[in-house]
Amino acid sequence: MPAGNPEASCGDKKAEPSDASLWARSRAGNTEAFGLLFQRHAKIIYNYCFRRVGDWVAAEDLLSIVFLEAWRRRDAELEGDKVVPWLYGIATNVIRNQRRSERRFAAALRRVPPAQPEADFADIAHARADDELEMRRALSLLRQLPQHEQDVFVLCAWMELSYEDAALALGVPVGTVRSRLSRGRRRLRELKPASGHDQAESTTEEAPRR
Repeated sequence: MPAGNPEASCGDKKAEPSDASLWARSRAGNTEAFGLLFQRHAKIIYNYCFRRVGDWVAAEDLLSIVFLEAWRRRDAELEGDKVVPWLYGIATNVIRNQRRSERRFAAALRRVPPAQPEADFADIAHARADDELEMRRALSLLRQLPQHEQDVFVLCAWMELSYEDAALALGVPVGTVRSRLSRGRRRLRELKPASGHDQAESTTEEAPRR
């Protein structure tokens, strides 16, 4: 039996381009390649933003800012499999800046009438509200940690990044990530049992991923 075409034997489906390939094209100004990176990784960055702020709408806004900043910084040289950790790093900085400026916009936002959810979306709205309440309870505990320990804890414990990828995202040595995570876990265990650390950590591990 004659040998078949090896490409045909695998079907006609084209292999998806790697992150490295898409990033190289993005660096050259290819918006289509950057759009593919957005489609591929927006969901995890969206969930990361939500787990930092406990608000789905705010997370959507932050997601847009993260990828706008990534496009602005597209001259960055990245290893092929390090696009995602780099995006996490941008998101972490965007969230920090958002917290610094949120007081400035709080008064203006309070003057805007809240949108009334349509009936067809009532169930979705209730589910999102429940998610936010659960997430904010966990964040109320987490925010008792120093900021740098919060960053490491969320990346490693909630988003399940490796020490190496968390180190790249935060721009610190791997040993620093390990020590901050260890200290953060110890501080959480030392908090009063009434704060519900075990429950908070378990529920955020199972937080909805949209």
